[in-house]
Amino acid sequence: MKKFNVTVNGTTYEVEVEEVKSGSSAVSAPRPAAAPAPAPKVSAGAGEHSIDAPMPGKVVKLVASEGQAVKAGDVLLILEAMKMQNEIPADSDGTVKKFNVAAGQSVKAHESLVILG
Repeated sequence: MKKFNVTVNGTTYEVEVEEVKSGSSAVSAPRPAAAPAPAPKVSAGAGEHSIDAPMPGKVVKLVASEGQAVKAGDVLLILEAMKMQNEIPADSDGTVKKFNVAAGQSVKAHESLVILG
């Protein structure tokens, strides 16, 4: 067995490769953990509004929970962008109606993260 480091889309994986004498080959490589399936997106209804991603990044942690009452400035989630963790706050008092993202999920700029009502 030989060990190699392989980089795929910026993520480095350690793989072991076994050399086989015949024409076939066997490769043993750990698979990266699959990102959580994104929750179905919910649009803001009457009396609700969306908190959107200010930049592309990866959701590190959901700080608030659905159904929780929040005040303006309370942290809703942590978004990692450019190797920095950014706190995404509520922009007004309200209740967290729905998270449109999950921890570990990548998001684009202006993508809806949370619905507040």
